[in-house]
Amino acid sequence: MDIGIPKETKDQEFRVGLSPSSVRVLKESGHNIFVETQAGAGAGFTDDDYKNSGAEIVPTSEAAWNRELVVKVKEPLAIEYNFLQKEQVLFTYLHLAADRNLTENLINSGVCAIAYETVEQPGTNRLPLLTPMSVIAGRLSVQFGARFLERQQGGRGVLLGGVPGVQPGRVVILGGGVVGTEAAKIAIGMGARVQILDVNVERLSYLETLFGSRIELLYSNSAHIEAAVREADLLIGAVLVLGRRAPVLVSRELVKQMRPGSVIVDVAVDQGGCIETVQTTSHTNPVYIEEGVLHYGVPNMPGAVPWTATQALNNSTLPYVVQLANQGMEALKNNPALAKGVNVQNHRLVHPAVQEVFPDLV
Repeated sequence: MDIGIPKETKDQEFRVGLSPSSVRVLKESGHNIFVETQAGAGAGFTDDDYKNSGAEIVPTSEAAWNRELVVKVKEPLAIEYNFLQKEQVLFTYLHLAADRNLTENLINSGVCAIAYETVEQPGTNRLPLLTPMSVIAGRLSVQFGARFLERQQGGRGVLLGGVPGVQPGRVVILGGGVVGTEAAKIAIGMGARVQILDVNVERLSYLETLFGSRIELLYSNSAHIEAAVREADLLIGAVLVLGRRAPVLVSRELVKQMRPGSVIVDVAVDQGGCIETVQTTSHTNPVYIEEGVLHYGVPNMPGAVPWTATQALNNSTLPYVVQLANQGMEALKNNPALAKGVNVQNHRLVHPAVQEVFPDLV
């Protein structure tokens, strides 16, 4: 099979769909890989690295896109819509619930669009291709939050870990899944006071076995959210509802009650965000001030650490890419987890969760 690896077009997105080592595995299986020149440069992979792994370097995005299978990291942007082809397979993160325009273009093109974030192990609720980037985003959320709490960055001037004689900063995390758990690990390591709120009591029990008394675990309801958010120096949105827009848990009125110079990092922004005042930003301009609070809404946070993130992502995606390359569309019949990743196929929106968001497109 001919496989294309275009260079990512999202602002400062330096990850790449396949690493040279992944290319080598596919080449050894008899496939042809076409990599757009400089596609891996931001992640530390040169064109020569890809050539030495058996890839052919092509000069344009169109040349990389014009293949049976296209493997990316982030969703196509408007400048790439014309590259979408009937019966082509696109394998990447899509997050369609927050992007009607992309959804319509995928439907109209006839492409088979498989989303990393909805590949799901049957009966387990595990999302094997979302997890590695959720781990990275969770850890980065505290790292970035700590930076923007610095006075020179516009924040309150709070050191999350505090010092002897001075209270540490308070980190409030909405959601105790992978993102929230990883954020808590870093916040605890910095010495911050940490609260996690979640609606899943079993998950809270698990987090207690993991963290013990080092964090405060609260059932997520409006009263607990209001009390916690008002006192937060750093508020992290870490809510995930598979395939759907994230629920808004924090209203504008509640954001107004936060201390001026506090920081919000909404990792759920790629699914619409769970905080009313959050808007999508970029690595070039990551923050803005709304109601006196710094908001960070970058939807592709792991793009900040592309060397780590590309390899972590490939560790999980490569087996699925190999299966698609070897079996074509039969892979969807043979692998139920991969089949759950299909969002658009044969000019139809097929994923149930995204159908609920856009019922008029079904």
